[in-house]
Amino acid sequence: MSNSDTKGTMEVAAVEKQDKERIARAALARLMEPQDSVGLALVRAVGPIDALGVATGELAAGPRLEQEISALLVDEGGPASWAGLPASLRRWAPRVSDLAPDRDLETMRRLGGRLIVPGDGLWPEQLGDLGLQEPLCLWWRGQEQPLPAARRMIALVGSRDSTSYGASVTGDFAYGLAQRGYTVVSGGAYGIDAHAHRGALSGGASDLPTIAVMAGGVDRFYPSGNDDLLRAVSTQGAVISEVPPGSAPTRYRFLQRNRIIAALASVTVVVEARWRSGALNTANHAESIGRVVATVPGSIHSANSAGCHRLLRDGGAVCVTDVGEIAELAGGMGESTSEERSTDAAVHDGLALEDLLLLDALPVRSTSSVEKLAVVAGLSVDAVRAGLGRLGLMGLARSERGAWKRDKNT
Repeated sequence: MSNSDTKGTMEVAAVEKQDKERIARAALARLMEPQDSVGLALVRAVGPIDALGVATGELAAGPRLEQEISALLVDEGGPASWAGLPASLRRWAPRVSDLAPDRDLETMRRLGGRLIVPGDGLWPEQLGDLGLQEPLCLWWRGQEQPLPAARRMIALVGSRDSTSYGASVTGDFAYGLAQRGYTVVSGGAYGIDAHAHRGALSGGASDLPTIAVMAGGVDRFYPSGNDDLLRAVSTQGAVISEVPPGSAPTRYRFLQRNRIIAALASVTVVVEARWRSGALNTANHAESIGRVVATVPGSIHSANSAGCHRLLRDGGAVCVTDVGEIAELAGGMGESTSEERSTDAAVHDGLALEDLLLLDALPVRSTSSVEKLAVVAGLSVDAVRAGLGRLGLMGLARSERGAWKRDKNT
């Protein structure tokens, strides 16, 4: 056999192994719940193909494998003690008969989606920061394109029963971040999540303005009231999940998927959260893997902001009030170059106090009258007119039909 024939044979064998590993991960995703520490340690120890064989009882497991799993659990911060592999095998056994990875993969193909696994070119490397809790795979519904690095992703999360204040803030943040080329990550739920996705879709300046991380299968959008929104997200962005098609979005899985939201983004912003809120769970995940956590202050009388104030009081979060502050936090992970930062600073250099107040008062998305700007900025109408003239000459403001807005390039 020639060298070229040998090389070709090896390449075919490598592709076949990759396909088998993909199928094995698809099966394991249905067999095991997300964050199943023992199952994930088993995959880490012997690889997905043999892990599937052990988990389904086709391959025998001896004491040496149990010792290796125990060591991995200790090293990765898992449970110090566990019931042993036989107990896990009994736990997985009821699902073995339901395994049909080829069917699940065909469902994704029919939806125009795909399955991605660690090692794929599309796999988001930042999920590796989860250590042993890195997902086995991701079921992806949307255009086939690489996910951005963590420094280009921002998570916006919060209460399902958001207030008008939370909705407004989230929409403005998401729109502004998307305008700057960031990808907004959220969970596809009602409330803050939905406003985050809508704002990002409206302001999208990149190929992937927003990502929804689902608690159930991506074949059925949940909640049903967000069907149209999630369909738009899957068309213009991506809808992903670590559980296979047909999986129900249980309460436990909502908490599990929060770690993925936190790991994808460089900054997690909690816009509104009650004292006990799933959004705080996302913030805890973010903090545990070294991500930046930020939150928005609200009224001291609003129960929807109690969790945000708790994060601030406990020192676990940075207070943010505009898009620029969030982008600056993302810069801590290398988001912007020194040249970009100096350009941003130069925009405001030399402005008088009145012009700075007026610039802050100018809306980004809509326009505002001179009279309204005077109220917002706390300036006289004459001072606003004069200031708008100066800001207009500097390219910081522009007029549309007699009303004014901030220039989109500033």
